[in-house]
Amino acid sequence: MNQLPEKIYERLIKYEIINSDSILISHTNNVLDLENLKSSKGVFFNSKRINSIRYINKFHEKVNSILADNGYYITCARTLENRTAKIKKTLPFGLNNLFILFDFIFNRVIPKLPFLKKIYFFISKGKNRILSLTEILGRLISCGFLIVEYFEEDDLTYIISKKIKEPSFDANASYGPLFKMKRVGYKGKIIYIYKFRTMHPYAEFLQEGLYNSNLLDSTGDKIKNDFRVTSWGRFFRKFWIDELPQLYNLIKGDIRLVGVRAVSLAKFKLFNEDLQELRIKIKPGLVPPYYADLPRNFKEFQESEKKYILSKIESPLLTDIKYFFRALINILFKGARSQ
Repeated sequence: MNQLPEKIYERLIKYEIINSDSILISHTNNVLDLENLKSSKGVFFNSKRINSIRYINKFHEKVNSILADNGYYITCARTLENRTAKIKKTLPFGLNNLFILFDFIFNRVIPKLPFLKKIYFFISKGKNRILSLTEILGRLISCGFLIVEYFEEDDLTYIISKKIKEPSFDANASYGPLFKMKRVGYKGKIIYIYKFRTMHPYAEFLQEGLYNSNLLDSTGDKIKNDFRVTSWGRFFRKFWIDELPQLYNLIKGDIRLVGVRAVSLAKFKLFNEDLQELRIKIKPGLVPPYYADLPRNFKEFQESEKKYILSKIESPLLTDIKYFFRALINILFKGARSQ
């Protein structure tokens, strides 16, 4: 295959970037094969699945250096979702679920474990790993690419992305069940909030793009139908199991029992400027005013937080007691839950 597949070509036409002189087509999973390639390419297409690339981020970073500014990178992968769907179609019921479980443990869990991953990569050479769509997109974004579009064909997901900046070279992306998140705290200071994982790895790199795409739910508190959340993550969120590690933040003094939710910088930027100024005047809390007021849309959500903060500044203890018990009543009797 020495030319772009028709399915890729048809999509690139609409971006008006088809120029045979600036297209580079590759069929490798080894970053060393890219070392001597010239830079300033307009389009780079690699036919090998991301699942079989040993050092995925290093490979993406090298492609970034080969492309011209605003150049396009097209790659493909068999996502966790593709893989699960194919197994369910191929194997009979019961056996397929058992195979999915063992496949997930061997090709997804073990490669993430510090002591076992060396053995895994020695045996597998890094091929055929399970990667969720979230992780694949997040890795590309962390390496300086903007996701333009992605589509499925022949049990594979093809991703078209565009180089918009240099890679972040983030060596600290989290994989484990317990992780910490950067959040805006008191006086605008960045604090780290601890949680049990409910999303796929690299989910944080997709957050700003999802916010900018106006994908918040009606309350403005969460992203609607968030595909980054795992199946067990939804269960954890429903019963606040993921929030338990925040007790450490409470003891440490980063947050209080009652207060506005500690949010990411991307989420913080969505709020009105007056609310941004008010938010950094108090510490975030474990129990937010959301559960007391149950706002129905983003406007009401901001009004709820503003009303709480102004009340707290005037009467700190009384306000927290009032909001705590109102939230408790809504949780116990009105079924208020995190999604």
